[in-house]
Amino acid sequence: MYKLLFENEVVRVIEISLKAGQTDNQHSYRDETVYFITGSKVKISLSNGNSLEADIPIGHVMWHEEWTHTVSNIGHKDPRAIVVEKQ
Repeated sequence: MYKLLFENEVVRVIEISLKAGQTDNQHSYRDETVYFITGSKVKISLSNGNSLEADIPIGHVMWHEEWTHTVSNIGHKDPRAIVVEKQ
């Protein structure tokens, strides 16, 4: 599900793949930028109990501050993304 591509004292770069129907473990990121190579419909469950569903298109880029969440692939495609996380 996760593949470390690069890491130094400034950033960590991870490739994420989530098969249809798969849910990852709850995890946290510091400030991060995510580029979606492929997209799908996902459910994002936040640590505060709230959740949201989103249709992530191919090429979508997002940034956000530190957060803890779980992602469930509720679509029919297998999304792949590159995460660049501030160390």
